[in-house]
Amino acid sequence: MNSKRYRVAGMATLLLAVGMIASAQTSTTAAPSSATPPPAAPAAAQAPAPAPAAAAAPAAPTNWKFAGVNWTGFVDGYYGYNDNHPSNSANGQSSDLYNFDDRTNQWDLDAAKITFNRDPATFGVHADVFFGRTNTLIHPNTTKYDDDYLEQAFVSWKPAKGLRGSEIDFGQWVTSAGAETIEAKDNWNYSRSILFAWAIPYYHFGFRTSTPVTKTWTAGVQLVNGWNNVLNNEGGPTGAFTSTLTEAKYTWSLNVYTGPEKSGGVGEYRNLVDTTVLLTPNAKFNAYVNIDYGHNTTSAYTVKGVTTPQATADWSGIALAAHEQFTTNLALSGRWEFFNDRQGFATGTAQDVQEATATLERKWTPRFIARAEFRHDYSNQDFFHKGTNALAPAQTTLTVGLIAVIAPKQ
Repeated sequence: MNSKRYRVAGMATLLLAVGMIASAQTSTTAAPSSATPPPAAPAAAQAPAPAPAAAAAPAAPTNWKFAGVNWTGFVDGYYGYNDNHPSNSANGQSSDLYNFDDRTNQWDLDAAKITFNRDPATFGVHADVFFGRTNTLIHPNTTKYDDDYLEQAFVSWKPAKGLRGSEIDFGQWVTSAGAETIEAKDNWNYSRSILFAWAIPYYHFGFRTSTPVTKTWTAGVQLVNGWNNVLNNEGGPTGAFTSTLTEAKYTWSLNVYTGPEKSGGVGEYRNLVDTTVLLTPNAKFNAYVNIDYGHNTTSAYTVKGVTTPQATADWSGIALAAHEQFTTNLALSGRWEFFNDRQGFATGTAQDVQEATATLERKWTPRFIARAEFRHDYSNQDFFHKGTNALAPAQTTLTVGLIAVIAPKQ
């Protein structure tokens, strides 16, 4: 199919969905007016990921403290509906291309998480322990050594002299790449984008640095054990460069990862370029553009006298999103994206795929968030499971997410 026609259709679907939800909302009673400020641009070494899609909650509760360590948490559950009704035998009764909130036509636990954090005056520590579907997908192989139930765990050091404002971390942290975070509550939309799910890694293990070069530009380097690895039994380390430029009306983040991803004795080399521009024209309206490009080269190898030649794979995509904070408690977000998986390296099928999403958010209190989301995914291939045996070029989903933040009362 013609990819240009799909892009036009995607934008039309997004605008229609946003318009329908906005129209329905105008007939309800508005909550007291107050703006939710855009998130501050995170330093490469401190934030779990540069997440321009995160909208800070109004009057966020403070953390509890025990032995000098702050802690808080949340519980996130959802109900998903898929009009294709994929069966359990077809694909585990899941919405294809989703992650974390992928179970459909049922209730499920997206994540339950507890965070421990001590900001470094000189030394600090951070750990995130989580459960639920999110943990299952981030750590799918528990038959070998894996840090099951652990999202992040690292120690931090800030030099007392010399490079003021710099930080060095050692341990495991979520990737700096991407426009969203693993936690749904910190994103504008409830479901994660295709780019988040298929174009970039989840986490790394190793060293990273962050240094303020100027008042507005922070840069860093990383040396890690590849993508989604704690132990690196094959190949060498992956290197990364991170950069965040924070101005009054926009934030530009750039992340470059490059290194070997050898697996099963077969040599691979993988590159990723990820960039996001977050637009913050005012406190109520934000938007972002996220672009990803990845390239993987697999070396030639021979098994039982049969030689497989060298192969290359490329994947790329763009995501556009906007967020309007109507009042303190009411917000509407839209997202459209296009993902080209040329050789099927990321999704398992060579395809052009798009999605359009509209999310309505209601904060009943700073600790209880409800979201209603409409999403439509479509491909130029019959990719999406339908029923037990059929495949279709599209799927439409409706999701209701309920998030409870565990924190002390203000």
